[in-house]
Amino acid sequence: MSTPATPPRSLAEALRTRDDVSLAALLRSRPDLITPVPTDLTQLATRAGTRASVVRALERLDRFTLQTAQALAVAADPAPYDELLGLMAGDARDPAVVNALPRAVAALREQALVWGADDRLRLVRTARELLAPAPQHPSPTGLGPTVAEATAGMSPGRIQEIVTAAGLPSTHDPVSAVAALTKLFTSRRRMKTLLAGAPEESLEVLNRLVWGPPYGQVTADPAARLRWLIDRGLLLPTAPGTVVLPREVALHLRAGRAHRETEPVAPPVEAKATHRPQVVDAAAAGQAYTALATVEELLKDWDEGGPTVLRAGGLSIRDLKRTAVALDLAEPVAAFWVELAYAAGLLASDGEADERYAATPAYDEWLQQPAAQRWAHLAETWLTATRTAGLVGGRDAKERTLSALGPGLDRSAAPEVRHRVLTLLAALPEGTSPSTESVLARLRWERPPRGTGGAAPQSDDDLRSRLARWTLNEAELLGVTGRGALSGQGRALLGAAKGTAAGSAATAAKGSVAEDTPSDAGDKLPVHHHRTPTPPEPLSPAEQAVASAAAARLLAPLLPEPLDHVLLQADLTAVAPGPLERPLADVLDVLADVESKGGATVYRFTPGSVRRALDAGRSASDLHDFLTAHSRTPVPQPLAYLIDDVARRHGHLRIGAASAYVRCDDDAVLSEILADKRSAGLRLRRLAPTVLAAQADPAALLDGLRAMGFAPAAESADGDVVITRAHAHRTPPRTAPEPVPDGPPTPDTTLLSAAIRAIRAGDRASTTPLKPSTTPAPAGELPRTGSAETLATMQAAVLTGTTLWIGYVNAEGAASQRVIAPIRVEGGFVTAYDHTADEVRTYPLHRVTGVAELAEG
Repeated sequence: MSTPATPPRSLAEALRTRDDVSLAALLRSRPDLITPVPTDLTQLATRAGTRASVVRALERLDRFTLQTAQALAVAADPAPYDELLGLMAGDARDPAVVNALPRAVAALREQALVWGADDRLRLVRTARELLAPAPQHPSPTGLGPTVAEATAGMSPGRIQEIVTAAGLPSTHDPVSAVAALTKLFTSRRRMKTLLAGAPEESLEVLNRLVWGPPYGQVTADPAARLRWLIDRGLLLPTAPGTVVLPREVALHLRAGRAHRETEPVAPPVEAKATHRPQVVDAAAAGQAYTALATVEELLKDWDEGGPTVLRAGGLSIRDLKRTAVALDLAEPVAAFWVELAYAAGLLASDGEADERYAATPAYDEWLQQPAAQRWAHLAETWLTATRTAGLVGGRDAKERTLSALGPGLDRSAAPEVRHRVLTLLAALPEGTSPSTESVLARLRWERPPRGTGGAAPQSDDDLRSRLARWTLNEAELLGVTGRGALSGQGRALLGAAKGTAAGSAATAAKGSVAEDTPSDAGDKLPVHHHRTPTPPEPLSPAEQAVASAAAARLLAPLLPEPLDHVLLQADLTAVAPGPLERPLADVLDVLADVESKGGATVYRFTPGSVRRALDAGRSASDLHDFLTAHSRTPVPQPLAYLIDDVARRHGHLRIGAASAYVRCDDDAVLSEILADKRSAGLRLRRLAPTVLAAQADPAALLDGLRAMGFAPAAESADGDVVITRAHAHRTPPRTAPEPVPDGPPTPDTTLLSAAIRAIRAGDRASTTPLKPSTTPAPAGELPRTGSAETLATMQAAVLTGTTLWIGYVNAEGAASQRVIAPIRVEGGFVTAYDHTADEVRTYPLHRVTGVAELAEG
C-alpha cells in the first residue's frame, strides 16, 4: 500500500487509515485496549498512549524491536527512515540490521507505538518519555542529551566562547550558535578534523564516556585534558561538578550507532543430542507411567486424611519432607507433584475444623479413566496452570517463606513460558534435544528482562529464565519430553502433531495471516498491512481439549498393559513384573508391604500385613484362593504357613469397652500377658480367669498387644468381631484453582469483529461534519439540545429526509454518538436507519441527549 497523499497528523488519524485486519492485529496484541471497547478511534488512540498500556506493550517487544524503539527515542521527532537506519546500522550499514529493520518498524507500527510515513516516523509520546535519555533515568542506549538540550540554561556569552574555541565564527544569537555547534558535531569530516588535534588524554576521556553512562564528575579547576574538551563543547556542564557527553559527539565516536551491539536475528536454539523419535517416545511414555504412579501413591498416602493445613494456608516444611520421604523423591520434586495434583483438582483441603488435605471426589473419577486420559489431564493442567512449584521454599516480597499449596505461588507468565519453550522444542527436528542455554538465550531475545534495556543480561536470574528451566525439568518428569527432546504426545499436546486431529483443528481455528516481507533488503516498508512473524499463541480451551485427546491417543499404545498376575517367591515376597490391574493392586496393597519400586514392584508379606488383610474381613481361605488365582508360580510353603499361623491367632484375644477389656478362652495366654513387663502401661487386672480389664481405650489396647506380638481382634457390644476396612477420606466437591490471567485475555475473532464494528461506528458518528449553521458540541462531548428542540428536529428530519447526529445514553448508562436518518416519530420513540450500526433501530426519545443536523453528502 502506498503512502497516503496527506500524512496523518496524529495517531488517531493514522489508525483511521488502517483496515479491519490491521486493527484486529493491534487489539489482539494489546488486549488491554479493548477493555472496555473504545467509543471511537480517537479514544482508542488515547488509550494506546497511556503509560500503563505503553509499558505493557514495550515489555512484549523482542530485543531488536525494542532497540529500534530506543533508537527512535534519541532520533529527531519526527525522524526519517534513513536517520533511524543510520542509528541502527551505523555508518557501515550492517547488512543484517538493514534486512531486519523493516520488520522491527512494522512491528512497532502494528503495536501503535510508531505512526507516520517513512519520512516522518513518530514514536508515541509516552514511549519517547519512557525511553529518551534523562538524568533521572539514563537511556538504554547510553546516550546523553543533545547539544541544544545540554546548553538550554547556559549563558549566551559562554555559548559564544565554545563556538569560538571550536573554530566556528561568532553568531549574533545563542540559537544560531547552538545550531552551528550541532552542525559541526554531526559532520563526520569536520569532527574528524577537530578531534585530530585533541590530546591523547582527552580522547581517552571520551572513550570512557562514549558507550555510557555519558555523565562525569569534574572539579572546580579541571585538568588540562578535561579543559580542552569543555572549552570546545565536547563535554558540556549540566550541574556544578558534572559534565555530559553530548549525543551528537557520542554518535560520531560510535560511527553513528545508537547501540554498542544489536541483535537483528534471534539466536538459534542449538541441538545438544539427537535420538531416534521412537526412543524419545518410549522414554517419555515410561516417564508418563511413572508420573501416574507417583500421583496415585501421593493420594494413597493421604487417603485417610493428609497433612494439616497451616493457619496461613499451605503445607508445612515438615509435612513436605515427610511426603518426599514417603514418595522417595527430593523435596522440590515432591512439591511439584503435590502442586500438580492440586492444580488438577485431585486434592484440596477438607474444610473441617481440624483442616487437612485429602483427595477430592474428582480423584476417584480420575482413577476410573484409562491411563492415557489420566496423563493427558495432568499434562494439560500443567501446561495451563499459573501455580509454580519451583517457587516453593523461596521468599515473597515480605520475606515470608513460600510453602507448597500455599498462597503466593501464582505467576501469570508461567503458561506462556511453558508453551513457548515447548514450541521451540517442536521447531527442532524430531528426536532432537536442545541446549538449555540456547533456549534461555532465545527467550531473553524474544522478551528482554526488565531493566536490561534490550541488552543481554549477565545471568539468568530473571523470572522467565527460571520458569524456562523449571519447564524443561518438569516436562521431563511428566513425560512430555523424553531424553530432553519433545515427544510425539508432547507435540500433539501443543496442537503441532503432523496429521493429527489436534493439529488440523488448531490450524483451522487459528486461521492464517499472510506475512509480507520486502523484496529488497534496502526497501522501505509500507505504512500498513505488514505482518511480522510471531510465535504461535496458546490454544483456546476447546482447541486444547482436542489436542489433549490426540496426545492421549498417541500415548496409549506406548504405555504397558496392566497385568493380572504376580510371581510369588519363597522369601515371602511377590514380584509384579509390570503395572497391575487395579483390583489386584488394591488387594496386594493391603495384604503386603511395598518393598521396592522400579520396572518391577516387589511386595513383602509380613505378619502385620497379613493381619491387616484379616482385619479388613478376609479369611485365611480367601487369601489362599486369591494368591493361587493370581500367581504364575505355586504358592510357597512359607507364605502359606505365615497366613495360617496369623489366622490361627487372629481373634483369639477379644477386646471390648470397659474402658476396655481382654477376653480369651485360654487363661494361660492372659497370664502370659499379665506377666509381661511391656503390659504395665496398659494397667491390666484380671476380672475372671478368661477376662482382663484395662484402663486404656480399646484402640490403645489393640496397638499395645499387637506390639507385644499378639494378634487380638476388636469386638462389638454383641461380641462379634469388628471388621476394619481402610477408610478413604474425601473432601467435599472442590473446583480446581483457576489460573491467574496475565492481563486481559486475548479476544477471540467474534469479539474482535464486534469491537471493530462498534469503534468504526462511533468514529463515523464523531467525525461526520455538521451543517455550518449548527453549533458543534465541545470535543469529546455529546450534542445537547432541549426536549422540545430534539422532538421538532426529529419530526422535521422525517419530512425532509435529513440525516442527524445524536447523542444517546443506553439503559446501562453508556453514552455513544450515532448518525441516523429518522423514519417515524411517535409514542416517545424515534425509528430510524442507524448509519453507524447499518440497520434500522428504535430509540426512546428521553434517552437522546441532543441532536444536530449533518452537512449534506
